[in-house]
Amino acid sequence: MTGLVIKSTGSWYTVRINSGEVIDCRLKGKIRLDDRKTTNPIAVGDIVDVDRDKDGSNQITNIHPRKNYIIRKSINLSKQSHIIASNLDQAILLATIVAPRTSLGFIDRFLVTAEAYQIPAKIVFNKKDMLDEEMIELQNDIIKLYTDIGYECFSVSSFDTEDIEFIKTLLKDKTTLISGHSGVGKSTLVNAIDNELDLKIGDISAAHLKGMHTTTFAELFPLSFGGNIIDSPGIKELGLVEMKKEEVAHYFPEMLAKMNDCKFNNCLHVNEPGCAILKAVDTATISQERYQSYLGILNGEEMDWKEWEIK
Repeated sequence: MTGLVIKSTGSWYTVRINSGEVIDCRLKGKIRLDDRKTTNPIAVGDIVDVDRDKDGSNQITNIHPRKNYIIRKSINLSKQSHIIASNLDQAILLATIVAPRTSLGFIDRFLVTAEAYQIPAKIVFNKKDMLDEEMIELQNDIIKLYTDIGYECFSVSSFDTEDIEFIKTLLKDKTTLISGHSGVGKSTLVNAIDNELDLKIGDISAAHLKGMHTTTFAELFPLSFGGNIIDSPGIKELGLVEMKKEEVAHYFPEMLAKMNDCKFNNCLHVNEPGCAILKAVDTATISQERYQSYLGILNGEEMDWKEWEIK
């Protein structure tokens, strides 16, 4: 039997096999993943083969190659990483301009993570119904910043029927990782999209906010209109663990487009002479805000959730 892993709790895996049946499985022996040091050999989103033993128990015998995956650092084992999810079609960041404000640094960390793991990313700005004229202008400026780079951005309200129908078109028949920190209205939006997920998503999100999921308990939820969503832990915990300093700029599309014009091949775009990136920042071709995010990631700076605000 072949199926999709929809839940992982460490020793047991819940698999939805192709017939639609949902079964609990254990892992048969050890499955190695490219000799990668990870705390979990199998992740939500994996396609696996399952054999049913004579006693009725189910065992995963093979994992199919992944088209992508996203990881975070392990809480307890600093040299290892934990795979959050695999085989994603897209990642959506839910952000807000008000109640609370989402910082540009937070958005950039999400986008860089998605770029690093080859996952197409979109930004959905929620709570448009709460914006006054000044806030709308600010949001439009931020949307322009990211659309100029090439990212799709949308402004929605969880209470607008047309917006909900539009979000459904983004999610239909795709496996989507949805992220966003406390207060941005992720549960409200997801439940408006598919009210059958009311209890499940609310419980998972609440547990993430309380920091209970030190092993990143993840679950994939099927959408009634087609597709799947995966609720993610905070972006602060998402990985960048496999990224070298000289690679960081590759995950900023506007920097990637100009770095070949730098004088030195190993340019880190900090203070090197003949740096095309620094010149682009000086001429506002690359935004100062994005460049500051780049420097923060380059220097390994930890961001405080409470201090992240749009300047």
